[in-house]
Amino acid sequence: MRAGRATTKKDHAILEKTGNLMPVSKRPFAMSFAAFSLFSAVPSSFAQEVRVGRYYELETKYLFGFTEGADIGVQGEKEIESETKAGLGMRGGKFRAVEQELAFDNYTSQYWMYEFAVHGLWNQINNVEGLDNRNSANFLGLSWKPKFLIVGRGPGSPIGLSISIEPEWGKIDGTGGGHETSFSMETRLAADTELIPNMLYAAINLIYEPEVSRAPGDANWSRASGFGATAAMAYRVTPKVTLGGEAEYYRAYEGFGCNTLDGSAFYLGPTLHVQFTPKVFLNAAWSTQVAGHAAGEPGNLDLTNFPRQRALLGLHYEF
Repeated sequence: MRAGRATTKKDHAILEKTGNLMPVSKRPFAMSFAAFSLFSAVPSSFAQEVRVGRYYELETKYLFGFTEGADIGVQGEKEIESETKAGLGMRGGKFRAVEQELAFDNYTSQYWMYEFAVHGLWNQINNVEGLDNRNSANFLGLSWKPKFLIVGRGPGSPIGLSISIEPEWGKIDGTGGGHETSFSMETRLAADTELIPNMLYAAINLIYEPEVSRAPGDANWSRASGFGATAAMAYRVTPKVTLGGEAEYYRAYEGFGCNTLDGSAFYLGPTLHVQFTPKVFLNAAWSTQVAGHAAGEPGNLDLTNFPRQRALLGLHYEF
């Protein structure tokens, strides 16, 4: 059981079998203006006294699409996941890049877990500025991701906080599909909260990712880095279905120090989470670039460093 939490998924599985759902205690604190605007039509007493009691505890790790929740899982559990990420549309022509990840997660304690993943990439590129035409599928690389719970969300702390570090080795370019050797390390700080217990959630992420890469025949390594800030909100429309939306902002730089800006992009889009059983669930997201700018390029979008649209689909099995 995670620190400070009232129930676990195991509790819910027992309650489902007996037909009794455990009521969730109220935790009053200030609701954001956005949440108030969205749910002002629902009386707060009805929402918390009638509806909240039917809604069991839900982990937030995969609840928000591209934004990650602070939860890390239940101690002793393991997980197999299949996650597909797609980038669609870049400057000048047809662009499709689909990354397939197969991962094993091990929740070693209530305070930390790790994930080991294998990545593959399929590219379809035609007449995109700066990229070679390509239609191929390749092994992309390997990654390892430990995640640490700093603050557990619960009665003593309405906000959960975690940090993850993901070293990744790659053998091809994740955008253009060309051969190269790369090493990157994404560092992500995630915070989340429950605006209405077990029904309305919110999260923010801060991301920094340095990377070095070298193409075959090159003597020197090139350095790059990315910065991201995302925010998301999710509302449970039924005990097993959660709908939401998120905003994402990314910046691409040359060098590790974020001193030469290559471009920036701002995305908006919906999210979906479906809990089929206490051990099997799906998460999905779709984001569209609505603003941005590439250095030295005209227009109000950055289609040189970022795709026009991004999609995510994950299927997870815990055991």
